[in-house]
Amino acid sequence: MARRERVMRMSVEQPLWRALAGYRVLTMLYAVGFFATAYDGFVRPWVAVAYYCVLFVWTLATLPKVANAAACTKRFLTADLTIALAGILLTPVADAHERVQSGGPTLPSIWTAGSVLAFAIKGGWRWAAVASSAVAAVNLVERGTPARDTVHNVILVWVASIAIGYVVEVARASERTLARALEIEAATRERERLARDIHDSVLQVLAMVQRRGAVMGGEAAELGRLAGEQEVALRTLVSGGLVPVSRVSEDAAHGALVRAVEEAEEADDSDGPVDLRALLAPHAAARVNLAEPGAPVLLPPAAAKELAAAVGAALDNVREHAGEDARAWILVEDEPDAVIVSVRDDGPGIPEGRLAQAEGEGRLGVALSIRGRLRELGGSAELISTPGQGTEVELTVPKVSRDKADKR
Repeated sequence: MARRERVMRMSVEQPLWRALAGYRVLTMLYAVGFFATAYDGFVRPWVAVAYYCVLFVWTLATLPKVANAAACTKRFLTADLTIALAGILLTPVADAHERVQSGGPTLPSIWTAGSVLAFAIKGGWRWAAVASSAVAAVNLVERGTPARDTVHNVILVWVASIAIGYVVEVARASERTLARALEIEAATRERERLARDIHDSVLQVLAMVQRRGAVMGGEAAELGRLAGEQEVALRTLVSGGLVPVSRVSEDAAHGALVRAVEEAEEADDSDGPVDLRALLAPHAAARVNLAEPGAPVLLPPAAAKELAAAVGAALDNVREHAGEDARAWILVEDEPDAVIVSVRDDGPGIPEGRLAQAEGEGRLGVALSIRGRLRELGGSAELISTPGQGTEVELTVPKVSRDKADKR
């Protein structure tokens, strides 16, 4: 059966890069606009004009550099911070001394915070601490004295950048954890699907060979013994399974990457619903009585197929545990919001605690072939058994699939 690979990317920091790019453009325009309104107060306005020309070109030309973590290299961060620091040191040269001492804004103004935030998003709180400390030192040099407003602004930038860097690190760790959890879930679902298929085919055959070989004796008995050993080994493999190591993104710019291999459905819901009666009809036999409504029982193709397979697994259990001479009855009920299929037999019933013991031994017929199928369809499987009075399995499948219900 054909398969397809579904790739899910998760990146909690990508919105931060987009916000940073917007912040850099807006704060650059703010700094230029403030200079235009205070042009007459500058003693050397040509110095400020030259700096703003560089700042304008640099901000627009480096927008691709702040698009994601991969593009934002250490070399770019160093150059970007250097431009911010140079603007701070040029402020006393271009602006009046009185305004500098009174706490006037530097040439790059709040654009400097964008440079520090780039360090925080790229490298976390440690990189943010280094960049903000450099900005703090240059601000103190520019003012000459540690004035109250200068110290206040320095501490504000330092704390904010470190906090953002720490949040980014926590978000990345959470992203990796979520990616791992999603891949474990995908691997578990795939293992359960394989276990159902194997139980419905290979394990049943091996169990039959083991029983018939023991009855026939001789070389057939040896063949039966080998089949029994392989059955035990296969059950152990199916019930245990291995979960693959999570794969992180090949490109760190796009966040964590989860690959899930899915089985392509044989028929899509767009093909229209199918009549469940046609899928259950082959189960009718001399000792299996099928009672069904006179009108079609319509279900999505995938749901109908899984429900029919669950009925087949229940009948396999009847033949295996109640014997070939046991009788079984299949009752199909078409309710307004669900389809209910009951499978009842006249066997000896199941002793209390036997199902839990079977699951512990790796015998997953009821757990996977029946309950596992119904669980994936959003339905349920109820098993009622009284020793000496037979067993009844009631399978309920909603007419609206779980995925479609979630979308609503």
